[in-house]
Formats: sequence, C-alpha cells, structure tokens
Amino acid sequence: MSSEEQVPVAERLIDNIDRGRFELYRHHDLVGWLYYTRLKPNRYALRHTEVESSHHHQGVGGTLVGRVFDEIRSREGTVTAICPFVVDYLSRTTTYADLVDPRHPGYTDRAAAESALTAPDPVPVVSKHR
Repeated sequence: MSSEEQVPVAERLIDNIDRGRFELYRHHDLVGWLYYTRLKPNRYALRHTEVESSHHHQGVGGTLVGRVFDEIRSREGTVTAICPFVVDYLSRTTTYADLVDPRHPGYTDRAAAESALTAPDPVPVVSKHR
C-alpha cells in the first residue's frame, strides 16, 4: 500500500444515555466522548468534550462534535453550547448554526466558556424547563 492510500476508519457514535454522553468509537476503541444534559423539549446542553490521550491531535474532537451535531439534527433537536471546545467548533463553521437554540444558545466564544469554568461561583447558564 502506498503512503497516498488511506485505510478507511470504522467509526461509530453511541448515545450512552446512562452516562449522559455521546461516545465515539474507532475500530471498537472508545476514543472520545461528549457529556450532555438532555433538556425539554429536545435540547441538548453540550457540557464537556474529552479525547483519549492516545488519540490527541488526530482530529477525534472535531469528528466527535460533528457527528454529535449530525445526530442531534436527525433528532430535530437544538443545542446549548457550554463546552469551550464545542463553542470554538461552532465559531469556525456555519454548518450547524441552525442547531443552536435561539433562546438558550450558551456561550458565544471560547474565552467566555473557559472563564465560566474557573469562576468561583458560576451562574448557571442552563436551566431545566419541563
């Protein structure tokens, strides 16, 4: 096989409802996950993204977030962006702008999202409406 040929990567996105996270698997290995809170009526507060350290700098985070957005779109849901990585991802594309909940968009820039994580008594950004 030449260096120009690429082996297709077998990926699978799982909604692990019990853990409150979407999980991305590559070749049966868990490589990243995105924690969420499901809010009524069909809104997902995307709270925190993690990538296995052995898969850093391989595009896992971006792939994961894109796949999560595609899944939420297929469910006709909306998102509230809390996670700094998700906020940054949204700032670099308009592809998923229609998914951001207009009443509860979350943070609009990464710096604001990161500073909220380090605030001594952060004001809740997301409220559960039932």
